[in-house]
Amino acid sequence: MRTTPAHSPHDANAMRLDKWLWCARFYKTRALAVHEIDKGRVQVNGQNAKPARELRVGDTVALRQGWVERTVVVRVLSPMRGSAPVAQQLYEETPESIAAREQAAQARRLAPEPASALRDGRPTKRDRRNIDQVQRGWGARWSASVDDDPTRP
Repeated sequence: MRTTPAHSPHDANAMRLDKWLWCARFYKTRALAVHEIDKGRVQVNGQNAKPARELRVGDTVALRQGWVERTVVVRVLSPMRGSAPVAQQLYEETPESIAAREQAAQARRLAPEPASALRDGRPTKRDRRNIDQVQRGWGARWSASVDDDPTRP
């Protein structure tokens, strides 16, 4: 008598994690989903997962998309990728995850990334000349030092 494993590849109640993430439109391609899973940015039920992990309805998936961290509960398994409104019906985001995302967005608005102020990159030749002209007005040394104090012997 032959028995089938509980997690057989043809189980209608289970689906590969990487494929579900792609179908739910968290990642643009399955290859990107696999890459993120391999980096440890995706956990299922609190444990690191592999791309071929069998995902079932009711499982909790924690993932990161760039700076955004999400925790979702799997509601539907779909074998094909659909439109964005259809993909949003495959999962339900937890209230804690929504609150954390909103708080992170608020923090980014109040304290933007310092590197985002560097729009122009390296100074141009004209910028460099302007900087040099301003520095010439400061003298050879623009910082004060104890050694420069004329009253000291």
